[in-house]
Amino acid sequence: MGSTEGDDAVSDLGRLVAGRYLLVERVGSGGMGTVWRAEDKLLGRHVAVKKLRIPPHLHDDEVHKLHERSRREARSAARITHPNVIVVHDVVDDEGLPCIVMEYIPSLTLSDVLKRDGALPPEEAARIGRAMAAALRAAHDAGVLHRDVKPANVLLGKDGRIVLTDFGIAMESGTSSLTKSGELIGSIRYLAPERLRSGNAGPGPAGDLWALGATLYQAVEGRHPFCRDTPIEIAYAIATEPYEPLRSAGDLAPVIEGLLVKEPDQRMDVHEVERRLADVTGTRTAPVDQPTRSDHSGDLVPAGRKGDGRRRRAVLRSLVAVALAACVAGGALWWLKGAGTHTPGAGASTPAPSTGPTLPPLPAGYHLAKEDSGYGFSVPVRDGWKSKAMPGGEVAYIDPSGLVGLRVNVVRFAGTDPLRHWRDDEEAQTRRDNPGYERVRMDATTFRGRPAGYWEFTFDGRARKYRAAELAFAGADGTQYTVYLSAPDTQWHTYRPVFDTAAAGIRLSDKA
Repeated sequence: MGSTEGDDAVSDLGRLVAGRYLLVERVGSGGMGTVWRAEDKLLGRHVAVKKLRIPPHLHDDEVHKLHERSRREARSAARITHPNVIVVHDVVDDEGLPCIVMEYIPSLTLSDVLKRDGALPPEEAARIGRAMAAALRAAHDAGVLHRDVKPANVLLGKDGRIVLTDFGIAMESGTSSLTKSGELIGSIRYLAPERLRSGNAGPGPAGDLWALGATLYQAVEGRHPFCRDTPIEIAYAIATEPYEPLRSAGDLAPVIEGLLVKEPDQRMDVHEVERRLADVTGTRTAPVDQPTRSDHSGDLVPAGRKGDGRRRRAVLRSLVAVALAACVAGGALWWLKGAGTHTPGAGASTPAPSTGPTLPPLPAGYHLAKEDSGYGFSVPVRDGWKSKAMPGGEVAYIDPSGLVGLRVNVVRFAGTDPLRHWRDDEEAQTRRDNPGYERVRMDATTFRGRPAGYWEFTFDGRARKYRAAELAFAGADGTQYTVYLSAPDTQWHTYRPVFDTAAAGIRLSDKA
């Protein structure tokens, strides 16, 4: 059977699905299908295509059931609009089988990370759990039960985004079940006790939350809460026995304990889960008594690290130097835009920045804004965004809401030991000046073939949580450039393309 799957992958490679989606690379497979990274030839973007696999010797009614499950997966996910839920673009027919076209997220699953690295620190598990809880809240509010929450269905994006995926056995309110009477659907290790004690017990939101608890337990302890030798023993233990005591959960322990309560009506609800996980991660937003005021009051507009221009330029200088030092030490490659490549050991493909002289064309809805302070660069900016001069020659472009901002600056860097300086001083300063600051990632990377640095972090504004990303790089003449974007965290997936477009399409001066 394994060789058949491999043969299918070889034969499908390079195929055009529905006359539009070119299958480029297989990125995952499971019992119900295979997921491919594909190129959308119409829109010129990467997407994920999930192709249904029909096991041999199925009866016609079972085949029909698989078809309907695939369509339900698309419908269920499409009903939910949330940054932590996979976005479904389309459902198409391929040789008589339905294929789901979704957004492509360069990522590893939580399951893969736990197998590779072992248990996570409680703070990181809490960050992942908070995103999962938010996704489940959005799903339940839309009348959708996931019914298969587990580490394998949690995507950890290379850009820090966390996404709940695979709604293949989800159930919508008001729809009939696709299972036979008494048939249990879902991974046995993550089925709630009420489902196992009585096959007639209907699924509910509390069942998804039990599965979240089991997932978080596994994330911090490195093992399932009910480790047994056989599925029957696992099911019996879930239904009747206590789980192994938590040893490494830290501040996350009360949340896991509240989720792994055997009686569903006594289990912690999703709102309490989100609140407590926000406390663990330090990202809980304080109540707002003046909601009409700008979130950026007291900041350099638009949003970000508080302080004067001198301090900000010092941070930028340090960041560029850190990136250069790290590239000399070993180097890294950060996804910016372009063709697919592999990050060693990552297990998933990532588009790489173009190293050629040809710059991408302006997307629809963007214009090229030319900086007029003498540095000679221009940058793609969304139509309708207003420019604002900033201290130190920095240029900002602010969206109509005033909550999202793109900045570009030209700086010089110095310092004998920038890595230590950044870690020992500048990040600590940023943390002090921005309540709720949390680093998502800070990596050395490359930009157009030259060393560069990438920094992404979150922080609390006056009324909501924000996320920011920054790329720092050098031109051919040594001039240092930075591109920075901040936006509300809940809208990050909407505005992240603004940052990508600006960074990929910035036009430097002729000498740079």
